[in-house]
Amino acid sequence: VQLQASGGGLVQAGGSLRLSCAASIHTFSNFAYGWFRQAPGKEREFVAAIMWSGRNAYYADSAKGRFTISRDNAKNTVYLQMNSLKPEDTANYSCAAGFQIATDPRSYNYWGQGTQVTVSS
Repeated sequence: VQLQASGGGLVQAGGSLRLSCAASIHTFSNFAYGWFRQAPGKEREFVAAIMWSGRNAYYADSAKGRFTISRDNAKNTVYLQMNSLKPEDTANYSCAAGFQIATDPRSYNYWGQGTQVTVSS
């Protein structure tokens, strides 16, 4: 099982980025997926998660109204659309797959390498 996040970069405050997480999982549609981020000197924190069906999504308070998580089961890919970015969104963003949707990173079984997002003021 491999997860590969991409789409990070440098953006000005107020800008947008779309992160992608490509999964090499035979049964991609059976998993829940989450996005987490970690800034230097801080603990990893939950950003958003989506159920296998795509019908239910959960967001951290900091992400509500600005970020949207989605998935394309045909492409084995999960997305995180990030709008109205703020400097405090600067972090390394990772995607994870698990058998149940959760905000606790310990609930996820598989992790990919992250992609860096830097938001300048």
